[in-house]
Amino acid sequence: MKNEDEIKQENIEEVDDVTFVDSTEDGDELPTKDIVKKLREEIKTLRKEKEEYLTGWQRSKADYANAQKDMDTKIKDLRGFITAGLVEDLLPALDAFDMALSNKEAWEKVDANWRNGMEYIHQQFGKTLESYNITKIDSVGVAFDHNTHEAIENIDTDEESKDHTVAMVIQSGYKMGDKVIRPARVKVYAFK
Repeated sequence: MKNEDEIKQENIEEVDDVTFVDSTEDGDELPTKDIVKKLREEIKTLRKEKEEYLTGWQRSKADYANAQKDMDTKIKDLRGFITAGLVEDLLPALDAFDMALSNKEAWEKVDANWRNGMEYIHQQFGKTLESYNITKIDSVGVAFDHNTHEAIENIDTDEESKDHTVAMVIQSGYKMGDKVIRPARVKVYAFK
């Protein structure tokens, strides 16, 4: 005699072997053409769902790539702002170096070893700025450009070729790439 658990197990196994067949309302098996039609409809529905999922996945992937590019651009811009801000804060010290070096008479009176050390530090400072793509705006004789120069004074000249050119740099300017950190303060020739 079989116990109750064995009977339940046999019933479960019998259910596993059961195959479901589509049928009409009367319980008769559907004709093959109707089964094929139904399967085609299911395939069409599944393909549509697949395309929707694929399109959604591709859109999400593109959105992620765009977000990553935006983040990289923002990080690069932020680094640029931080660098420019730091350089701006260091410019007074660099200006002091430039003023000390420009006073040739006083500079020559200083101990040679100390002077060489200070010149070396000044060169290191310049190389560090160059490594961050920071360049000095200090050329004399170039055309005055309101984007990179700040006119402090006009100097009269009789030479028409010097009109609106930089006569003297009072304070060097600096730019990082194309962005001006500080315009050069200059005297400009004016033809009279």
